[in-house]
Amino acid sequence: MRRRNFLRLVPAGAVAVDIGWGGKRNAAGEKPEAVTREKVRQAMLCMQRDAWEQGVAAQALLETGERDLVILLAREAALRQDADGRLATISCWAGVTDPAANGQAVLWAAAESKDAKLRAAADKMLDYLLSKAPRTADGTLYHVSDKPQVWVDSLFMAPPFLAYAGQHGEALKQIDGMRRRLWSQEKKLFSAIWDENSQTFERRDCWGVGNGWAICGMTRVIQLLPGEMAAEKKRLCGYVRAALEGCLKYQRPDGLFHDVIDDPGSFIETNLAQMLAYAIYRGVQGRRLPPAYLCQAETMRLAAWSKVDQYGFVQGVCGSPDFSSPGTATEGQAFFLLMEAARRDCFGSGSCF
Repeated sequence: MRRRNFLRLVPAGAVAVDIGWGGKRNAAGEKPEAVTREKVRQAMLCMQRDAWEQGVAAQALLETGERDLVILLAREAALRQDADGRLATISCWAGVTDPAANGQAVLWAAAESKDAKLRAAADKMLDYLLSKAPRTADGTLYHVSDKPQVWVDSLFMAPPFLAYAGQHGEALKQIDGMRRRLWSQEKKLFSAIWDENSQTFERRDCWGVGNGWAICGMTRVIQLLPGEMAAEKKRLCGYVRAALEGCLKYQRPDGLFHDVIDDPGSFIETNLAQMLAYAIYRGVQGRRLPPAYLCQAETMRLAAWSKVDQYGFVQGVCGSPDFSSPGTATEGQAFFLLMEAARRDCFGSGSCF
């Protein structure tokens, strides 16, 4: 029923994408769409991963329902916990908020497996954010420990874990502090990096994936806030919708975006489309966004599916390790899976995964 209602909302002449909801099976009895998702997942798990990459991979597996894999990734994140509490530190030694991307998965895995060591690891990560991490005078977390900088990435890395751990006020405080420094009211987009000492931008560019991190991070916090915080949820919904609108006006005819959203000279990038589709599906599911947004989400999803190669790599994302050119990245794999999980939940079907 919900799928039929969606199809009535698609404007005349638009393409309604229905990848993953039915279709023929191959000789082994598998749906081709499910095979593609499995390839994307396997490619993600075969990638080398740093702190935030381990975290976003674990979050993708958590939202797709991969219980055992979440516990495995959580245990590895705890194994590689720094003495001060930062999770999954492979080479991200200066990372302040990136390690917290693992927090929700580790805390969930602790409860699911009744593992006291995992619970202790999550508590140490939380204590680091609350009492040890470097921050501005007003308490906004720096993204790195060696520079007094606030990065847009942090909106995804720290606030959702804070909210999941019950630190709702702190999660909101971090969102507001980061947004105050990075949000352009004129452009309705986030800039990438603010330097607190110089009180100016280290990188003013409206980086596409950075805006995706911000929008998806706030989307997750909205879901995690308790019902009695309706006013705060409404405020965050306003933040998310404003940023969505800011991004969508730069969407290309093929459904994708440029790496720097408002710079058509920058390369064409895949991951922002996946991130925005995820946020839209979650927003419509939670009745925070009108269903009319689904048409754009479906267009973005179709564009992302067209970028999956024979090995399951989502091509054309802002590519690791330096994220300065199109390529592949753990986060690109993870957000493909997050997008699919959000769509499954939005339409109320268990046919994915």
